[in-house]
Amino acid sequence: MPIHRIALGAPGEAGNPDALRAALAEFFSMLIFVFAGQGSGMAISKVTENGPATPSGLIAAALAHALALFVAVSVGANISGGHVNPAVTFGAFIGGHITLLRAILYWIAQLIASVVACLLLKFATGGMETAAFTLSAGMTTWNALVFEIVMTFGLVYTVYATAVDPKKGNLGTIAPIAIGFIVGANILAGGAFDGASMNPAVCFGPAVVSWRWNHHWVYWLGPFIGAAIAAIVYDHIYIGDYAHQHLPTDY
Repeated sequence: MPIHRIALGAPGEAGNPDALRAALAEFFSMLIFVFAGQGSGMAISKVTENGPATPSGLIAAALAHALALFVAVSVGANISGGHVNPAVTFGAFIGGHITLLRAILYWIAQLIASVVACLLLKFATGGMETAAFTLSAGMTTWNALVFEIVMTFGLVYTVYATAVDPKKGNLGTIAPIAIGFIVGANILAGGAFDGASMNPAVCFGPAVVSWRWNHHWVYWLGPFIGAAIAAIVYDHIYIGDYAHQHLPTDY
């Protein structure tokens, strides 16, 4: 099982210039993604005068997130790997492709970037609310948890197949497109039910700025479970020990 390859990382990694640059790249990528994604939702709300969600609004949100994630992953890919998601980082950690110390740096950068993006949006829109993720009528927390697990599994499985797998070859060039597409498709599938987060940082920023934490745990537990399952399944079945690229042990 790939879980035996989990690495904590050397103490010096936290201050390693390459690790810090990678974390900064995650910050900027997440800022781009959340600003565009959350901003699209706020724009739709303004156009419809805070009316109920419509099919066209759901399509617009899916398209905005897909395009923004495509860009955010692309600009960070050569520096940090373009995770743009704490769950993706967790999946990479579970598969032994990133150390815990570097993962923590990524998580801090991703969460701060999400908060900053939401604060910028609130200021730029003259105080409009950055809507926190919530469950739709009739949805239980367990329904939403399943949604988040399955959708994040699809996302992280796609990340592994197109970006992490050392046998990916030329397929790696379309990784940002594939990752953006699966997120957009999942928003169409689950957006009307629980908001289709798949990304704890995307939920964290709006929750902090609006200070609304209803069912917030679902948007952490679901993505982390889905990411771990995808990492274990793909790494164990399709990568294995022979092709696995070992992590550095000193800094």
